[in-house]
Amino acid sequence: MRKVSIALAGAAVVATLAGTSAFADGHLEKAIEARNAQMKLYSWNLGMLGGMAKGTVEYDAAKASAAASNLAALSAMSSQGMWPEGSDSFAMEGKTRAMPEIWTTYPAISEKGAALKDAAAKLAEVAGNGLDALKGGVGDVGKACGDCHKQFRMPK
Repeated sequence: MRKVSIALAGAAVVATLAGTSAFADGHLEKAIEARNAQMKLYSWNLGMLGGMAKGTVEYDAAKASAAASNLAALSAMSSQGMWPEGSDSFAMEGKTRAMPEIWTTYPAISEKGAALKDAAAKLAEVAGNGLDALKGGVGDVGKACGDCHKQFRMPK
């Protein structure tokens, strides 16, 4: 439960940064920082769950449930303020890998976000119910992440 609280507090900080920075100088950089922080929290939690699913991290129902709940909370929070137009990899070279297509193909990006939110919510329901349940749910979350990254993130 403590991990969920820490993740939610982090998400609240990220959301606050995004919301208050939209009107200040440097708002594009702050928006990029906020969304990068959100992505790092996704990565941290999904990395733990993926490790359990692959067998490189011992399955622990409580930890799996907490990490999956964190993912569900992160995917449910509004991130609109973190994605101002002009904060793409061409306009902000070296600061982000977000492709400008994010802003020209709407609502595709919104549909990708909804897919992640749905997959994370389903994972949160089953992650603590055993390794087999976790494996099924992690794959759907990973697919949702990958679908968005393939279409809207510049390769390294």
